[in-house]
Amino acid sequence: MFQKKNAIKNFDFLLLFIIILLTGFGLIGIALATRSPMEGTEGAIAEAIGSFNLQQVKLQIIWFATGLVLMIIVVSVDYHKINDLAPYAYLAVIGLLVIVKFFGTTGGGAQRWIAIGSFRMQPSEFTKITVILILARIMAREDEEEEEGINDFKTIGKLIIALALPLALIIIQPDMGTAMVLAVIFAGMVFVAGIKYKYLFIALAAAVAAVPVVWYTILDDFQKKRIQVFLNPGMDPLGDGYHVLQSIISIGSGQLTGQIGRAGLLGDNLLSQLDFLPAKDTDFVFSVTTEALGFIGGITIIVLYYLLIMRTLRVARRSRDKLGSYICVGVASMVLFHVFENIGMSMGIMPITGIPLPFISYGGSSMWTNMISFGLVLNVGMRRQKINF
Repeated sequence: MFQKKNAIKNFDFLLLFIIILLTGFGLIGIALATRSPMEGTEGAIAEAIGSFNLQQVKLQIIWFATGLVLMIIVVSVDYHKINDLAPYAYLAVIGLLVIVKFFGTTGGGAQRWIAIGSFRMQPSEFTKITVILILARIMAREDEEEEEGINDFKTIGKLIIALALPLALIIIQPDMGTAMVLAVIFAGMVFVAGIKYKYLFIALAAAVAAVPVVWYTILDDFQKKRIQVFLNPGMDPLGDGYHVLQSIISIGSGQLTGQIGRAGLLGDNLLSQLDFLPAKDTDFVFSVTTEALGFIGGITIIVLYYLLIMRTLRVARRSRDKLGSYICVGVASMVLFHVFENIGMSMGIMPITGIPLPFISYGGSSMWTNMISFGLVLNVGMRRQKINF
């Protein structure tokens, strides 16, 4: 039996350090993205310093600090007890998504937020955590009770229903980016749970058959345009393809060491400061950061995400039970898709969505979701042997 003091030995400080480094890169990107253009001559230090508007940087630090508190709370409670609360959290999130449908705030063509004064919350972000927990709960129970694990129609039905309800509420917002994240979480978790390939082929066939239905009945015109621009960014270089092309130019202009490496922190304007990029502190923050820090900065961020995901999968492999493993795999699947989609759309190899880059994009809901998620991962890692508190 482990005592409370021995739990520290199992705490993954490297995982936490990687999260802090990624948040640091995010603060740099947000600071540069929200910086005002300079009109003076090069070397006007006073003007360069005054061009920084650090309001969003300060707020991001607050989101991170409060996220650390949430992480500590999650780490302090055995994940099995948290799992017992998963159904209640799931129902709460469903309730919030219903509120968004009828009373939510609209922005960017989608109704995704609940506004309380100046504070805005995006419930679809927290849906990711609750879906991971509820799927892990169902899978772990079926592993214990059924010889075939999840490979029976009753269990597969439960899993599909658990996914379908929040998925439908998110699609009608519309928020196709988060819907894709939930689908990837589901796919990653059932794959690791050992689902038979015949079910995967059935799901793949159903997905292919659903493409025309989705295209003609679900997708809005602007969403169809994004897919068309993804397939051919040059089809409308001054219209819908403009932002993708500017993002690619922004990343390329960073070259090896970035604008900061060549001209210093107080150097000339970045393309992002001149408003060539939209959502430059959220969706396209990787473009801003890579323009400033160059290939070296961009590849460092990618390597950090690789280490984060591999470290999470390491915790999954070493977990003392299937429940812990499934939770970690769900978190790893979520982060992998976020990173691949966000960085991919910045480079023109994925369609544009509103998916944030974990720990780097500005936003309280996203930061809290990621901090809670990795609080669960750290929780599983700490309790890979039984610990008495």
